[in-house]
Amino acid sequence: MNPRLAAARALASLLAGKASLGTALPEVLGQVEPRDRGLTQELAFGTARWQPRLAGLAAALLQKPFKAADRDVEALLLVGLYQLLYTRIPAHAAIGETVGCAERLHKPWAKGLLNAVLRRAQREGEALLAGLERDPVIRVAHPRWLQKTLKAHWPEQWEAICTANNAHPPMTLRVNRRQGTRDAYLQQLAAAGVEAVPCEFSEDGIRLASACDVHQLPGFDEGQASVQDEAAQLCAALLELAPGQRVLDACCAPGGKTCHLLEREPGLAELIGLDLEPRRLARVRENLDRLGLDARLLAADARALDGWWDGQPFQRILLDAPCSATGVIRRHPDIKLTRQADDIPALAALQGELLDSLWPTLAVGGVLLYATCSVMPTENREVIAAFLARTPGARELDLGGRFGVPQAHGRQLLPQVDGHDGFYYAKLIKIAAAPRSQEGRS
Repeated sequence: MNPRLAAARALASLLAGKASLGTALPEVLGQVEPRDRGLTQELAFGTARWQPRLAGLAAALLQKPFKAADRDVEALLLVGLYQLLYTRIPAHAAIGETVGCAERLHKPWAKGLLNAVLRRAQREGEALLAGLERDPVIRVAHPRWLQKTLKAHWPEQWEAICTANNAHPPMTLRVNRRQGTRDAYLQQLAAAGVEAVPCEFSEDGIRLASACDVHQLPGFDEGQASVQDEAAQLCAALLELAPGQRVLDACCAPGGKTCHLLEREPGLAELIGLDLEPRRLARVRENLDRLGLDARLLAADARALDGWWDGQPFQRILLDAPCSATGVIRRHPDIKLTRQADDIPALAALQGELLDSLWPTLAVGGVLLYATCSVMPTENREVIAAFLARTPGARELDLGGRFGVPQAHGRQLLPQVDGHDGFYYAKLIKIAAAPRSQEGRS
């Protein structure tokens, strides 16, 4: 399959609200020649990244919008516009190859339309965009609800957040301290001709100058390093692990943090990895096996304690809560299209339920670390404020360190170009158990 057609088909499902790129793209990649799969992914992810901007330009170029039945043609047009504006593909190839895909859609009428619009975009696209950029949605390439929400919550930083969201994310590694030090691995990378620097905030993190195939990294297959963003790496140090502790990693898939906890403290009495979906736990097991680690993995709803908890308390809990993922848009640009404004309060309610449900499983004197990859205060500091207000035995602990923006509760890391993702942490200690009647209602 032509890579432009494959990308358009994945994007059509995304535009129709039927799938994310994570589900739609693998279905078409198998029909693309191996040599073209990288281009297919670049076209799909790049078009999704700039979709609000590309859609604004398309609207200015078209006489009338596409019908719902022609999402595939609309997606093909956006792929063509992306090539013209954001790639080094020669214009004649971008236009010719894209127009030619209309035949495979069994919509020959679309050839003339695509050809005319793309050729006009080649001539006038930059000038049209300059005029359209009076609208901040077009300028920063974020849907209106998201642009307005970011501006409301982060009036001084919102444009920098959008810039980071639109940038290609760096490739960051986590060194397995069971197998060696970060300095030693940096030397191995240098010897292999891989340019890299240590991360600023994570003691185990290394940022590569450019992305590469993980199997080209020295010792990767043997477990010397893993791919994980720097912000996500901070949880292991924040939990202050010690030998003999029983630890719960709630909502643990795909397992990067699970593995880091075990790398950080080999003497844990037990680590339980909990996730709702069994198929996601298969990925956790793969990561554990590659690193030579082990944990007890359970598929269950964390809120339904009777289905998984044995009544023995945990000294440490990591709650990496389901969230809007607005801190990792640069890695998953289709979030701009799949996420909606009314998702945020619903997610905040779920996050509160998870905190309430897991709190009884924490030992007195134990620590719960709340984390999200969201930049929305509604899911972060407001969730923690509400939990502290209704939970007399909970107190907040200082996170220490220099990372992020201090909040009324917890600390917010905002996405950084050539730096870490957007992330949030709050650290809670249990100073007293709740009355039995109250725990029974949790």
